[in-house]
Amino acid sequence: MAEIFIIGICLILLISYLFDITTKFTKIPSVILLLATGWMLNQIGGLYNIIIPNLNVILPILGTVGLILIVLEGSLELELNRSTQNLVKKSAVIALVPLVIIALGFSAFLYYEWNLSFKQSLINIIPFCIISSSIAIPSAINLSREKRQFITYESSLSDIIGVLFFNFATFGTAITLTGAFHFAGQFMLMLVISVVASLVLAVLLAKIDHHIKYGPIIILNILIYQVAKIYHLPALIFILFFGLVLGNVDEMRNLKFLRNVRFTKLTREVQHFKDVVIEATFIVRTLFFIVFGFVLKTEDIINTDSLVWSVSIVVVIYVLRAIFLKLGKMDLQPLFYIAPRGLITVLLFLSITPKDRFPYLNESVVIQVILLTTFVMMIGLLFEKKINPEMLKFSKFKKDVEAPE
Repeated sequence: MAEIFIIGICLILLISYLFDITTKFTKIPSVILLLATGWMLNQIGGLYNIIIPNLNVILPILGTVGLILIVLEGSLELELNRSTQNLVKKSAVIALVPLVIIALGFSAFLYYEWNLSFKQSLINIIPFCIISSSIAIPSAINLSREKRQFITYESSLSDIIGVLFFNFATFGTAITLTGAFHFAGQFMLMLVISVVASLVLAVLLAKIDHHIKYGPIIILNILIYQVAKIYHLPALIFILFFGLVLGNVDEMRNLKFLRNVRFTKLTREVQHFKDVVIEATFIVRTLFFIVFGFVLKTEDIINTDSLVWSVSIVVVIYVLRAIFLKLGKMDLQPLFYIAPRGLITVLLFLSITPKDRFPYLNESVVIQVILLTTFVMMIGLLFEKKINPEMLKFSKFKKDVEAPE
């Protein structure tokens, strides 16, 4: 049995690798193929009466580790300099404002029409407001550099802001001004921890001479994240901050307390670390979406009773997205379509206590919103023109030539 299980895992990972390769040509997000593969494996298992243990237990674990690695991978690619200031600002606004509008708007509707408390309404609707970086970032692989950066910033910030907002909504028994100040204090504390821990880990990466170094750094990231979560701190800030520190290590050359760090070696180590993170992210992301596809229930996917809720949520998501992309003077094609819900939505939904759950925003709505937004993204990417690598090189050369001395 163990041999069959190992062979199965290997085959799944190799199939996922094939999906990643073919995505460049088919423009079908690998996530859709992974979900479909997991669902088909479940159907085949049921057909042949194969007994498979309950995989719902490991889904939150895979999701948490996947979230950490995906945000870390995305933040390692982000550049923080004057040339990216406007892009960061636009990404932050487009990530924040629609999220808040959707959360407050639907919460007000639930409060007045269904007599839910505003706190309970927020808890139930926030998971649907968050763009999934685990789906958006890998799906933007064929886009131009600027659009890829926008998607990475926007989805990562959406994850972070959404989780912070959810933590605030679930804090205490009611949403109060005292609770807001307490949460702001937690945010500042986590920011300080992130600065110190990120710099320490960056120095360790440069100083450790042992042949095993990247694994322990990743494990320390997961450890710090989980410890922060135990104390209800916004832990995702640390992951983003650490990735930004390593991704912009050249910007720290002038810091006095880092004058003994060999930046040439550190830059080389950061590149190797990126490669390890990318490989690890691929494995965990594959396993998460295969398992998630496996535990999908067919009746939840085709549940017509929940379609009104799921379609309403999806329509509001894209209407607001179109408005704010226009206001931000961003190209609608294909950015309008890339607003998938996924890993974070599942994780936050699973963390809602039974007493706080609103019965009409159930598993069916979660699955349908994820599938609808992912399908919309797939359709949008199918009509996106493929970027010519030679044109990208020419554009970069032209930019370098025209740059002021």
